[in-house]
Amino acid sequence: MPVFEESVVSLPPLVEPAETLSKAEVERYSRHLIIPDVGMIGQKRLKNAKVLVVGAGGLGSPALLYLAAAGVGTLGILDFDIVDESNLQRQVIHGQSDVGRSKAESAAASVAEINPYVQVNLHTERLDSGNALEIFAPYDLILDGTDNFATRYLVNDACVLLGKPYVWGSIYRFEGQASVFWAEPTGASSEGVQYRDLYPEPPPPGMVPSCAEGGVLGVLCASIGSIMVNEAIKLICGIGETLLGRLMVYDALEMTYRTVRIRKDPAGEPITGLIDYEAFCGSLSDDAAAAASGHTISARDLKSKIDSGDDFLLVDVREPNEYEIVNIPGAVLIPKGDILSGEALSTLPQDKQVILHCKSGARSAEALAVLHKAGFGDAVHVGGGVLAWIKQVDPSLPVY
Repeated sequence: MPVFEESVVSLPPLVEPAETLSKAEVERYSRHLIIPDVGMIGQKRLKNAKVLVVGAGGLGSPALLYLAAAGVGTLGILDFDIVDESNLQRQVIHGQSDVGRSKAESAAASVAEINPYVQVNLHTERLDSGNALEIFAPYDLILDGTDNFATRYLVNDACVLLGKPYVWGSIYRFEGQASVFWAEPTGASSEGVQYRDLYPEPPPPGMVPSCAEGGVLGVLCASIGSIMVNEAIKLICGIGETLLGRLMVYDALEMTYRTVRIRKDPAGEPITGLIDYEAFCGSLSDDAAAAASGHTISARDLKSKIDSGDDFLLVDVREPNEYEIVNIPGAVLIPKGDILSGEALSTLPQDKQVILHCKSGARSAEALAVLHKAGFGDAVHVGGGVLAWIKQVDPSLPVY
């Protein structure tokens, strides 16, 4: 017989039950009501629950749909972005007619169609250190489906300060992760953990590519989003064993699930307030920011140099699959990793200027710092990358 490490945490119900379910609600949720672990009292807890979903994107889409279908009485939707056509491959709460519409408003319309008994609160402002505590305060539970480290640390710290649990998920290409964080869980048999126990410090800028840079399998969002909702239901109803203290890792290519124990970081500093999370995580390393300062040209500048017949080498530092989607005419593909490792430096010319570009400018700035240190002092990069080229020079090219 296999032996499993004892790492699960039982928790009492997070929410008190509502007084009643209407006849229509009993009929709607009948398949829940006949599950002994849920039953009438569990469904009443769901009805009385207030859950905030941060991000109505890849993870937020299935999470919101299934939370609404499950009968969570109050759903908060926090997203300041608008629907883009590239979202539709995975953000299933939005449709073609929603392109250009507020994601929060689009998601709210879909929730209303799924379940008219759900009250929806819209938060269309950008989440930051100035409003996070006020937004989070009325909710029992937070679901974090965001895709950047700055917001993840902000969500964690706000939940720690407010004493609230939250469910976290992350996706990249074919892999997803999920966990439950609660620094001081009420009634738990063991101490809680937070996101900083798993990731005490953010990774170096540019080290971990975003989904926009590396891609994500659309259906992976459903796999991880549904796990997040499953954890939310267990927390609200006080049933089963949650992922508090465990990290669930899913590999869609290998079709494997595994869990890793998360332990409280004994060296962790207490959280006493919210900070500047963009500065904490850093969108660029110090070296990249220094390299880009005074060595950045616009897409229009690049077009002028091409039209003037200037002698330079244009280097695309993206990945080969990105280059196949769209590229700037005349660009030579040398992935950023080959430059950072030093492997490609010997192939670059010493007798002409090197101009770098990527998708939006961050990766090319990191590569530029390496070139400057290697003696290519006149190297520059294109601010805004190929996206700026499409916007400013050739709108006929596809955006990805």
